[in-house]
Amino acid sequence: MRMLAVLLALVALPASAAIHLDRLTLPKGFHIAVYADQVPNAREIAIGAKGTVFVGSNDAGKVYALTDRNGDGVADQVRVIASGLTLPVGVAFRNGDLYVSAVSRILVLRDIENHLDDPPAPQLVSDAFPTAMHHGWKFIAFGPDGKLYVPIGAPCNVCDRGKAYAKITRMNADGSDLEDVAYGIRNSVGFDWQPGTGRLWFTSNGRDLMGDDMPSDTLNEVTRIGQDFGFPFCHQGDTLDPEFGKGKRCSDYRAPALKLGPHVASVGMRFYTGHQFPASYGGAILIAEHGSWNRTKKSGYRVMTVRLKGDKVLSYEPLVTGFMQDEKAWGRPADVQMLPDGSVLISDDLAGAVYRVTYDGPGAGRKGD
Repeated sequence: MRMLAVLLALVALPASAAIHLDRLTLPKGFHIAVYADQVPNAREIAIGAKGTVFVGSNDAGKVYALTDRNGDGVADQVRVIASGLTLPVGVAFRNGDLYVSAVSRILVLRDIENHLDDPPAPQLVSDAFPTAMHHGWKFIAFGPDGKLYVPIGAPCNVCDRGKAYAKITRMNADGSDLEDVAYGIRNSVGFDWQPGTGRLWFTSNGRDLMGDDMPSDTLNEVTRIGQDFGFPFCHQGDTLDPEFGKGKRCSDYRAPALKLGPHVASVGMRFYTGHQFPASYGGAILIAEHGSWNRTKKSGYRVMTVRLKGDKVLSYEPLVTGFMQDEKAWGRPADVQMLPDGSVLISDDLAGAVYRVTYDGPGAGRKGD
């Protein structure tokens, strides 16, 4: 019953919180500003071919389109392009079309950027996904193989449902050839492909009710199709589940590349491939950490940078902090997405806003490496 109450609380989110940019801290040379402040429960972000910023949400089933017509770095129009959908958190743009996740269904809005004022009705691409609401909302993205990747979270805090849940799948853009990519993933709400290697990396949320400091959320790399990352038997790569781990060995599963911290709620993540930020950010992973809900002392509520050398983690450092003070949060980062100029957007579903991070310090606007 407790988990059901939590789930209902998450679905019935409160009104947007006030925005306090003055409380945020970024490295020297970085700046953050409001890109749009009329996007209730803003979640995943996708960028259209013409620069439209699409934002999924869980606000009355709405999907938003933000446009910056004069190029000043602030959206001057916010449109609702779909409504009445079931938790349309995930958005992905491809060949003029916007794909939207709606728990059990993947929908598409055709030729959307040419019809923002009179958007088409969503068309069904696939209804092959579970209807379970627990971890049912989905971050989606197209991979370098042209396939749409769709996670299926565990329908529980911790349970064993075989290979029907707790995995990442992929399918063709028309919904055909649905196949499994990786297993043992409790709930991934963010993933991207590493430049150069093309390998899939993803964040995953650890289980609850094992205490304040156990287990950690994780950052993971898929090196082959069909890998198993351990859920529900092994958590954070080294800790057996007190119930489901009996008779299991963590060494039998793929270990995470990095422990992100307990209950930080790691969600949207992207590799930084732009040239506005310093060279040290090239190829780094930016991760939105939505923040804990059941920890004695809150964790997360920040955007982090993970620097890599190949598949080895070099550092794990803050990019934006200050969405929480004195154990009270006014903002909860949900996704990160790069704009063509190399600046980065951050969605905040608590404040109902999208922010834009820019850099004008040494090395800004560097040419391609």
